[in-house]
Amino acid sequence: MFDIKKNFNRIQKSKDGRTLAANFGYLSLLQIAGYIFPLITMPYLARVIGVEGFGKIAFASAIVVWFQTVADWGFNYTATRDVAKNRDDKEKVSEIFSNVLWARCLLMILSFLLLVLVISIVSTFRENYAVILVTFLLVPGHIMFPDWFFQAMERMKYITILNLLSKLFFTILVFVFIKEKNDFILQPLFTTLGFIVSGIISMYVILYKWQIKIKRPVLTSILSTINGSTDVFINNIMPNLYNSFSVMLLGFFGGPVSNGLLDAGNRFVSISQQFMNIISRTFFPFLSRRIDKHSSFAKLSIYTSLIITILLFITAPWLIRLFFTNEFKGSILLLQILSISVFFITTRNVYGINFMIIEGFEKQLRNLITIGSIIGFMSSFPLIYYFNHLGAAINIVLTQAVMCLLVTYRAKKIIKSKNQINYSQEI
Repeated sequence: MFDIKKNFNRIQKSKDGRTLAANFGYLSLLQIAGYIFPLITMPYLARVIGVEGFGKIAFASAIVVWFQTVADWGFNYTATRDVAKNRDDKEKVSEIFSNVLWARCLLMILSFLLLVLVISIVSTFRENYAVILVTFLLVPGHIMFPDWFFQAMERMKYITILNLLSKLFFTILVFVFIKEKNDFILQPLFTTLGFIVSGIISMYVILYKWQIKIKRPVLTSILSTINGSTDVFINNIMPNLYNSFSVMLLGFFGGPVSNGLLDAGNRFVSISQQFMNIISRTFFPFLSRRIDKHSSFAKLSIYTSLIITILLFITAPWLIRLFFTNEFKGSILLLQILSISVFFITTRNVYGINFMIIEGFEKQLRNLITIGSIIGFMSSFPLIYYFNHLGAAINIVLTQAVMCLLVTYRAKKIIKSKNQINYSQEI
């Protein structure tokens, strides 16, 4: 059994452990800014904009997440890994940072042009063009706020407090300016402004305090950077085939009310998963240097996710009734179903992102995620068509279970093979 107290004491006594603990704390505060503040506004928004407003925001977010994934292109993992390995070489770090920045800007421009084309062609997108375009502003907001870089440097404290303050300010704006149903479009706008303000602050720290230089863009270097992260990008975008695509498909078949119910049930799952991502992101640069510690990390993450899954399932009725109105009562069962996904996603990331990517098995991980995502894509049509929002929730969880099993099985085989090689070398 995993001894939490023993491992906690070991963490406290080591330099790496203290760094991990500090970064976990700072990342936790950043996630509070990004998720707890919206949680505070949920009861108010549920009463003012209603389930239909929630559904329209969820529909726009499901569309924009595709373009945000394109703009990210897996750099949150590959660039984090590369900077973590070269963080004492300022010239190399500046080169990596610059190439990633210019690559993301190029991908953002291409994404925006594609989005405009899609809006002009698809009538359902055209009817919701305003909220979609406002939500797209999250893409440049994420680019301006390179939290991956602070994660790679394992120095989160410089931006945490100011980030919290900016998010707090724009959360207050929700209560001040959103007064009726048609004001729902202001919610993604205020979220975006929080990212932009945080981005300005973080860029100041990177460029002036740490003296990281932005080098002029070189097309060949930008394309090489993009090519180097393609496998991770495919790994990241493929889950959209069953996840955000299910939300989009639900918008076509069930309308904004069905999307609103699914979104309400998924809110608490997303917050829980983001907490698990804090652990994953905290350990990622550390494991890039000390993969021998992966076993302890795996136990910590998987046991924690299992506890969270059980708590979400049990407290689902109380959470929905506390944060939402009676028109959201259909979200209780959805939350209970979706709560299981916390365990599956965490386990998949433990052996995928935090092992296979670090060990250089991006292509194998890409293939496994692709297989699972295609299965989820095909099953989404009958499940959502016949069972509406309930089918969407079932499809998301079943697909995540398939991918979890595929990735875990493959990673275990790799670990077993490595152990056999190490044992042979010792003999």
